[in-house]
Amino acid sequence: MSTTGTRGTTIDTVDGLPTIRITREFDAPPERVFDAHVDEDKVVRWLGPRGLTMTVNRWDAATGGGYRYTHADEGNEYRFFGSFHEVRAPERIVQTFTYEGFGDSVCLETMTLTPLPGGRTRLVAESLYESFAARDAMLASGMDVGVNEGYEQLDELLAERAPSR
Repeated sequence: MSTTGTRGTTIDTVDGLPTIRITREFDAPPERVFDAHVDEDKVVRWLGPRGLTMTVNRWDAATGGGYRYTHADEGNEYRFFGSFHEVRAPERIVQTFTYEGFGDSVCLETMTLTPLPGGRTRLVAESLYESFAARDAMLASGMDVGVNEGYEQLDELLAERAPSR
């Protein structure tokens, strides 16, 4: 399975593994893309689909840290939590991910950032699920909408001028 969203976001499965791979390029250097993934105030601005409000209960984006947050709209709440296993600026984050709606399923996610010419970055995120059924349930959940809309919002955040000092 392979889908392509906005700005060339690809969401693929990996043959023979219960894995989803997301690839996306950004018009910003790895340091800025990485910072947008670890800075709580920035994460709240871009993570997830448009129209949902994100509330952070815990955010410790450091090796050994963890997170818990809720996305909500009118009448619905979606809760997520996990642990940061490795946070290595500006190139790699390894974390677990659990959606409380699939309570017994823990996913291991590895995100790598690679610098590209012109101050750009390639992001590759691989999510390893406990089973093919769990992977397929995630794909069927509409996660592609959240990924694509979230990365559109990240583009908007990265396009903002950095404050001068």
